[in-house]
Amino acid sequence: MHRPRVALTMGDVAGVGPELIATAWIRPELHALCAPMVVGSVAVLQRALDAVPADRRPRLRPIATPEEADPSPSLIPCLEPAVAVDVAQVPPGVVDARAGRAAYDYLGHAIDLALVERIDAVTTLPLNKEALHLGGVSHPGHTEILAERCGTPDHAMMLYLPAERASDGPDAAAGLGVVHVTLHMALRDVFAAITIDSVAAKIRLADRALRPLTAGRRPRIAVASLNPHAGENGLFGDEEIVTIRPAVERTRAEGFHVSGPFPNDTLFKEALSGTFDAVVAMYHDQGHIALKTVGFRRGVNVTLGLPIVRTSVAHGTAFDIAWRGIADPSSLIEAVRVAARMVDWDRRPAR
Repeated sequence: MHRPRVALTMGDVAGVGPELIATAWIRPELHALCAPMVVGSVAVLQRALDAVPADRRPRLRPIATPEEADPSPSLIPCLEPAVAVDVAQVPPGVVDARAGRAAYDYLGHAIDLALVERIDAVTTLPLNKEALHLGGVSHPGHTEILAERCGTPDHAMMLYLPAERASDGPDAAAGLGVVHVTLHMALRDVFAAITIDSVAAKIRLADRALRPLTAGRRPRIAVASLNPHAGENGLFGDEEIVTIRPAVERTRAEGFHVSGPFPNDTLFKEALSGTFDAVVAMYHDQGHIALKTVGFRRGVNVTLGLPIVRTSVAHGTAFDIAWRGIADPSSLIEAVRVAARMVDWDRRPAR
């Protein structure tokens, strides 16, 4: 079976990204899932390999093209794109403009490779939004960079919590995905951004994204409310009546298995019990808090609506523990697992 070619972008070199790559690399499941390669700094990755026991430490091989990659648990192919800054001496655990700019360049190079199908998927390690800004990048994060680079105005971020696995086959359990109508914006701006069209668009994206993870069946989608108690029939706000419910009704008429809006304080209890495959949340923390509370180490970010497959760890740069050799690569392994399943689905005959 052909393993998908997955590029791991290093992210912010001052954070946990480099050491997560190093420690994940010696895990057999990484290589069973994909043919990985790294896009990032060769010098930084060489330092990160100090976190790996000497008797299991892989060799590092610089490459110029993805076609040169021949990965194995004992060999890491690393493609270092031309960047405007030198990050070899960036200190660990600090916000640094050089690290922010380099993380942006690594990501951009991987996106370009994926767009021309020289790699099959991109799995990103975390970047720091402040460092990104200091490095001259105006985008607030990965999702917005990906959307612009891919020319995709209709996009969304899904935070995905894989089910506890009995298998990785086509009948594996779907887990729970949370798709956000709004993402990186001030809470005071959320209300204006929630429209019938924006909610309906995210319902459609959720359906499309979950198909590879539900063996092709139509996902069961729940839509969260915005106001307490789902607005209590207009007593606590009317967004549920004038915006969210009409979006649910419109997409249900299109054939989607969608229901709601549901009060958010009880919705996730039902969703996490297996009643739903996906929740459409109205804003960032509404979805993130619930899933990160129960599955912080297993969570995966997936960017929806792109012409490429992109997944990511669900945590940040973790400057407080970076470069101490204690970061857990579990989320990275799960992110690669989800990317591999999505690539495998895309390769199947038309359904």
